[in-house]
Amino acid sequence: MHWAEVLAGALTGLIVGLTGVGGGALMTPILLLVFGVAPATAVGTDLWFAALTKVFAVRIHQGHGLIDWQVVKRLWAGSIPAAALMLMVMKLGPVHALDNHFLKMAIAASVMLTSLGLLFQNPLHQLGHRFQMAAPSRFKALQKPLTIGAGVGLGVLVTGTSIGAGAIGALLMVQLYPLRLTPPRLVATDIAHAIPLAMFAGLGHLWIGHVDFGLLGNLLCGSIPGVMAGAALSARLPHGVVRGSLAIVLLIIGIKLW
Repeated sequence: MHWAEVLAGALTGLIVGLTGVGGGALMTPILLLVFGVAPATAVGTDLWFAALTKVFAVRIHQGHGLIDWQVVKRLWAGSIPAAALMLMVMKLGPVHALDNHFLKMAIAASVMLTSLGLLFQNPLHQLGHRFQMAAPSRFKALQKPLTIGAGVGLGVLVTGTSIGAGAIGALLMVQLYPLRLTPPRLVATDIAHAIPLAMFAGLGHLWIGHVDFGLLGNLLCGSIPGVMAGAALSARLPHGVVRGSLAIVLLIIGIKLW
């Protein structure tokens, strides 16, 4: 038992439960910067960490009836096949030293993109709302194919970096479903989509050999109670303040990683 790893898991779990963000965007940089884990192992271990942590959060959100399963299924239709294709590419091309450098840069860029997504979520939500009001029938016709396309992008990003299912997924959903998904429903739907995607990608990384089970166990000891507490509090705390603070932290971490 390494208490620093347990504490890192608890902090990340709490943030995941509150916002739906942090399973990858926060934990992967912590593994790289604080614990010195190799990039590929950080990604593989974090995918399992995020998936298993979010299982406990999604049960609470489902109990409150917050998950929009139609949106989740549309995202899965794109993200799961894309993840499978990405894993085949990774298996055929093993990770070397140069790839590790590229992977670290990709993780840094994904963290900074996540931060910007959190910062500009409200303006982009308003933009999506205006598009829907301007041409409702056309907007509705494009929702399904665009959601599947968003899933494809998330599948590639999450499988390659373990980052994106939270904030970037939420950013895409507020554009595509500006009226349908309130903040609590957005968090719950985002988490529900992320679990099978992270598990599927995690199985691929396990197959390749990128999972540290000792580290994973310590992280989960902290994250499971943390995420349950966060999910229970998510409907009561001001989402704007929490997400804004997280965005600033992630931006600093992304710059440091870069």
